[in-house]
Amino acid sequence: MTPELVVGFDLDMTLIDTTPGFRDVLRALAGELGVELPIEELTAVLGPPLDLMLKPHLAEEAIQPAVDRFRELYPAHAIESVAAMAGAHEALAAVRRHGGRVVVVTGKFTPNARLHVDHLALDVDHLEGKVWGVGKAAVLRREGAGIYVGDHVHDVEGAPAPDALSVSVLTGGCTAEELHDAGTHVVLDDLGQFPAWLDAHLAAD
Repeated sequence: MTPELVVGFDLDMTLIDTTPGFRDVLRALAGELGVELPIEELTAVLGPPLDLMLKPHLAEEAIQPAVDRFRELYPAHAIESVAAMAGAHEALAAVRRHGGRVVVVTGKFTPNARLHVDHLALDVDHLEGKVWGVGKAAVLRREGAGIYVGDHVHDVEGAPAPDALSVSVLTGGCTAEELHDAGTHVVLDDLGQFPAWLDAHLAAD
């Protein structure tokens, strides 16, 4: 019996272009806190958890309250302005065409991730948030994912080797060289290339 196809996807900068919304929330947060944050610098490296991103810029005791407030501000500032990446819906549809399930595993706060998925009508079977780097492997293994698609070197770490292929897209700021060095199996320019790759990959199995 052929195993069920299950494909995992990262969310930020893989399925959705989070940059505009993230930037707007950071501006609102900085204004409330009365601090200056290097907003352009922070939005250029989306992927790591927010507490790690804020650590160089806030006192230790201020980080968790800032993270909590960021999450509260997020729905009002970051949903309407965030669009799906080019090819995102088509990539999910390609999985469906092969009778597969779609699992989204993201470091984003789960309720805010759900707002994006619902707003953009992303066809997803299971969403799991607040999972980062190697921690994604346990979720993907539990869900039976044989492929994990991400944009960051830490997404490569999340593909549960040797059980899953790591597929990377160049939409999140990491270079092809960085992704290959991290151990990814496949690098695509963007999700627009994913349906043809998936067709060829499954035909070869």
